[in-house]
Amino acid sequence: MTRNQKIALGCGGAGCLGLIVVGIAVALIFYFSTSGGLFSYSGSGTNRNSSSNRNSNSSNSNDDTINSNDNDNSSSSSSSSSSSASSLSDDDKHKLYHAALMTGDQQLIQRVSVKMGLLNEDFTPGAKWEEFITNHVGWVLRNASFIKSINTEEKAREYVNNNFPE
Repeated sequence: MTRNQKIALGCGGAGCLGLIVVGIAVALIFYFSTSGGLFSYSGSGTNRNSSSNRNSNSSNSNDDTINSNDNDNSSSSSSSSSSSASSLSDDDKHKLYHAALMTGDQQLIQRVSVKMGLLNEDFTPGAKWEEFITNHVGWVLRNASFIKSINTEEKAREYVNNNFPE
């Protein structure tokens, strides 16, 4: 057997082994995502009920100073809440994002993502989106115990409600 034949045989074997490993990884991810394992989101195939309460107060006044004060207050509260979201540690951001995902509530996921700067106001991916999602995959693999602690929609929603700086 010549040297080139040995190299070809080794590369072919390594390629087959790599495909087998990738196939097993895909099969495990599929299994866990569909059978109630580590990556599954609660409620698949079941009825879901959700509710939200939103209150809005507005005042129609001809007095411009009152309106300008209202605007000043709302802008300062929004900047303080966005700074609260940015002051979260990376681990807390991943926990909050994953808990929002576990609720299955698209509006909540979008609100959390916008507040953390992952999505723009029009829900398009922001500058931090790709890096965060790439890091989130590794975070998920390292934090199975946290994910199990919020394994139902109710527990996940409770975590978001308690930890989301609005």
